[in-house]
Amino acid sequence: MTPRPPVHRRHTFFMTAARYVLAEHLRNRFAMVLMALFIPVWTALAFWSVPSTRTRFKLRATGDLLTPHGNQLTEITGALNAVTLIIGFMMFAASFAGGRFDRRLALAGYPRTHLVLAKLTALTLASATVSVYATALTCVFWRPEQPVLLAAALFSAGITYGALGVAFGSLLRREVEGMFAIVMTSVIDLALQNPLYSAGSDSFIVRYLPSYGAMQAATGAGFSTTPLPTYLAIQAGWFAGAAFIGLLAFHFRTRNSLNKKARPHVAAPRAAADPPQTGAPAIETPPSHRTEQPPHTDHATR
Repeated sequence: MTPRPPVHRRHTFFMTAARYVLAEHLRNRFAMVLMALFIPVWTALAFWSVPSTRTRFKLRATGDLLTPHGNQLTEITGALNAVTLIIGFMMFAASFAGGRFDRRLALAGYPRTHLVLAKLTALTLASATVSVYATALTCVFWRPEQPVLLAAALFSAGITYGALGVAFGSLLRREVEGMFAIVMTSVIDLALQNPLYSAGSDSFIVRYLPSYGAMQAATGAGFSTTPLPTYLAIQAGWFAGAAFIGLLAFHFRTRNSLNKKARPHVAAPRAAADPPQTGAPAIETPPSHRTEQPPHTDHATR
């Protein structure tokens, strides 16, 4: 049994892996541009382009009939869409580009537990940063009833899609496939839950969508004063499922296939009567069985 490394070595392993993962995210300039520009542009367009006509619908989380402004409701959906897309892109890009490097580290003996914890730490920090940023931008346009709950809902949706991004990056073989999967999952997921665009937003089908808990919590945070920890717990369950899939994909991608070596083929022993093969050592004849040859004489005459 391999002894566990000391505590300070485990700390060093984790810090080294965390610094590498965070540096990888910071070098992703496209994600940084999306975070700096896409979130304010998308939330502003969602707030200004949609009429402020009130929309009447029943929020399943509280059972209340709400009549919020259409542009405010669309802005919440836009903030969720922006957070899920950015975090999903960031984690997919890091997982897709660093998959081979993670495999080499694991094969070289680097603890995979510390690699997973480093990715989880980066996902948590990125989701928290983007969620707080999106909540602050939302408060610029209008005042939600519960800003802290709105930030928590955005954070829970972000880490869920981040875990999905890790799973897509480990399972899919082409970058365009992962991008398409993240975009379509987020668009379909949130569009079906927006009562302004979908008549079936209160259907039982939406309960099984990845961001159902976050959407209910975010809508309640915007237009209700009722705390909704149950729906944050539902979203945490979605995160746990997505993280489990990503963990399995990471495990199989970094597994050591050299442990399963084929057994060497052992040839069957030859029979005693078989003649020796070419290159076998010659058997020397005993002196008693040797035949003396007469010396060669030259009969040529001079």
